[in-house]
Amino acid sequence: MTLRPLSSFADFELAAAWLQRRENYQWLDFGSSRQGATPTLLRIMVQREANFIRLYTSDTDDTPIGIVALHNLDRNMRTGTFWIVAGDKSFRSRGWAHIAASRFLTLAFRVLGLHTVNTWIVEHNVSRRGAERLGFRFIGRQRQCHFIDGQPHDRLLFDLLASELREIDHLDRPAFRGRPDVGATVHLPASPRP
Repeated sequence: MTLRPLSSFADFELAAAWLQRRENYQWLDFGSSRQGATPTLLRIMVQREANFIRLYTSDTDDTPIGIVALHNLDRNMRTGTFWIVAGDKSFRSRGWAHIAASRFLTLAFRVLGLHTVNTWIVEHNVSRRGAERLGFRFIGRQRQCHFIDGQPHDRLLFDLLASELREIDHLDRPAFRGRPDVGATVHLPASPRP
């Protein structure tokens, strides 16, 4: 699996298409009452220092699977807010999103130098289990602040310190067995900002 920047027109179109699907955008919030994202919005987001966004791809043919990101990135306070979307559902339930999240968070802590990452998850969303497996800790609740189909839901707040990340070694998982060299590389930007 690789983590790579959105760079081509096709990358932006594909990621935006994923983020415009109701099954994905209902769990997100891009601000200003916006849940879905357009290719133009994604282009703006990747240019802002407050965002760090990567596609995660298949290790067999570099097929994009999903998008993983930090927003509200504050390099002075060394914090950011994490989110992830599995775009290609044919890869669902095989651990790809979990591996991508682990690698991305490792990158955030080791390369970007963050000290803590936070996230929120709408109550009853199954992604809570994945966040907890990575080491995120429940820290609070925002009550009835997220609307899906006109119904209010709570957001559960989590955070993770760099020292608490539970890195995932995909080679130990049956779904990822194969060539020993597969998936070992995380593609970093040419000159990451400290």
